[in-house]
Amino acid sequence: MAALGPPNVRRYRPPDKAPRPARPRKRPPEPAEQEPEPTPTPRERFVATDPYRADREWQRYEGTPQRDLFRQLRIRFLRRHAVDGGWAIDVGSGPGRFTPFLGGPSSRRVALDLSRAMLDEIPRRLDTYSPETVGSIDRVRADSVQPPFPPRTFREVAVLGNTLGFAGEKSPGILTACEALVAPGGTLILEIAPGPGEISRYLGRLPPRAVGRLLEAPPKAVIPRIDREGFLTERPRHEGRSFRRWGALEVIRRWKPLGWEAVEVLSVAPVLGPDNACAEAVAREPRAWNHLLEIEEFVGRREERWTTAAAVLLAAQRAPLKGHA
Repeated sequence: MAALGPPNVRRYRPPDKAPRPARPRKRPPEPAEQEPEPTPTPRERFVATDPYRADREWQRYEGTPQRDLFRQLRIRFLRRHAVDGGWAIDVGSGPGRFTPFLGGPSSRRVALDLSRAMLDEIPRRLDTYSPETVGSIDRVRADSVQPPFPPRTFREVAVLGNTLGFAGEKSPGILTACEALVAPGGTLILEIAPGPGEISRYLGRLPPRAVGRLLEAPPKAVIPRIDREGFLTERPRHEGRSFRRWGALEVIRRWKPLGWEAVEVLSVAPVLGPDNACAEAVAREPRAWNHLLEIEEFVGRREERWTTAAAVLLAAQRAPLKGHA
């Protein structure tokens, strides 16, 4: 009898469960719309300046030959128009880079700025200069639109850097306030930024070493070559509503009916401009460097160089009182 095999038993399988419908994902709540934070005004930015930014402002005029060129041209201008005796004030002084060059040996100097960090930087930097030349600098934290001094107090008033430019719509008010501070017969020194700046086409196409060798020649031999090829305008900077550009002729026309006399107008470094490689090559030879300073000042005094200059320095004298020399 044949053996019976295992019974043919089918295992029971439960019916497949129908897939559960996917639960809809909960959408995260939409964040409440927030109003964008207001852009700080130039005044608020200057008030909030920290020690790091104050140090950066000091370094803006040193560390490279090109920065040295910009600094030396400003110092030479200030020395030519320094008024000895009485009080001199640096409005928007920052860390006091140029404050010691205002006035003369017997002058008393005031640095006025919105930023406490900028004013705190001044005592740390005074050892850069000779104590016999600088003396002490009184520091005043105040708004240059309403300086806390009576009119006609200072024999010399300087508004350097981009104090006027970054003041924006308040720029005319600052200029009016600074003009009022100048005593009769006193001097106002102003720095404006009419345009983006420029550079000599001729020197710009030469290798830096060739520029260094060329400027060892007398300036009278170099200037005609610079004039022959003209100048190249740099890219615009500081554009926007918060920056106010002044033209040199605009300022001079403003002063004329007020009895002011423009003594000197100088475009700063229109020949080399921001070219640090050429400035470095020229700085290796003292004679070439001195020739460069002479050329920059000779060319910078021309009226046609003032329009697109990145910086223009103006020195003006207020009319003395009648009956006084």
